[in-house]
Amino acid sequence: MSRHETAKRSGFWLRNRKSGGMLLRQSVHQRAGSVLRALMVFGLCFLIIQPILDKISVSFMQERDLYDTTIIVVPRHLTLENYSLASLLMNLDKSLLNTALISLLTSVLQIIACALAGYGFARFEFPLKKLWFACVILVIIIPPQTISSALYLHFRYFDILGIFARLTGGPINLKGSTLPYLMLCATGMGLKNGLYIFMIRQYFRSIPQSLEEAAYVDGCSTLGTFLRVLLPQAVPILVSCFLFSFVWQWTDVFYTRLFLPTANVMYLSVRLSGLAESLRTYVSTRLGIPSPPIGYVMQIISTGVLIVAAPLLLIYVFAQRWFIETISATGIKE
Repeated sequence: MSRHETAKRSGFWLRNRKSGGMLLRQSVHQRAGSVLRALMVFGLCFLIIQPILDKISVSFMQERDLYDTTIIVVPRHLTLENYSLASLLMNLDKSLLNTALISLLTSVLQIIACALAGYGFARFEFPLKKLWFACVILVIIIPPQTISSALYLHFRYFDILGIFARLTGGPINLKGSTLPYLMLCATGMGLKNGLYIFMIRQYFRSIPQSLEEAAYVDGCSTLGTFLRVLLPQAVPILVSCFLFSFVWQWTDVFYTRLFLPTANVMYLSVRLSGLAESLRTYVSTRLGIPSPPIGYVMQIISTGVLIVAAPLLLIYVFAQRWFIETISATGIKE
């Protein structure tokens, strides 16, 4: 032990004697609190990561490893056949491309519409402003399943003030196309749009109005101020909302089944939800087996879950800097 450490330790015990043992008790409490916090964080992280690790382990196992009680985490017989079979049953090439295109396009439209709406709620005064913002909150609270019938009928028999009925003799059937998605997103009524409007509104309220006033003094218009001054400041919240939108659209099943009858062929999340039935059909037709074991079915489903989640994890890895930055900048400000 060095001379400096010896002097430091003797000084600690000297101060402890002068304080009547209070310094030692405080040090013990601080160390115990640090250990307890570390254990709690480790436990929470383990609860989140452990199911993912189990799925990764199972996805590389052969079927016989599933029934071997001596295998817990590390597979004894590694294989990639589960990924090949899951990709085949999910029609991965076509489903992945179509899902990426639809998710990207709808997310961009949602961010554009929600940024304009959030800026309007944050900076302008207009009639019934509080009522319209209450409607935004209702969009967050009310689940979309409550208006599924209305949405289906609206787009199945789509018409605007009877114009299409006069021109074509009847309403237009938009079911089976991506137009319902695009129209809902472009008008601020897409999936979770109320939440994005609220988040963007809170972020804009945290930006000092002096920046806009300076732009107005320099002769910038309202739209120019929004595009040149406010949007560059709002990149973190826009990226976060884009991530939320992309992830929810990527994993959406409700709107997909409602508007796209061919979703079983073209949409990844719906293909994943029907993976068990596809596996049973594949096994019965190709192998002549009436029904695969339940353990094998769950193994292929776990592999499919990893395939669907992998692109989302990659996107988060590249965008996590903006996502984390937004957490401290979207507090409620009145």
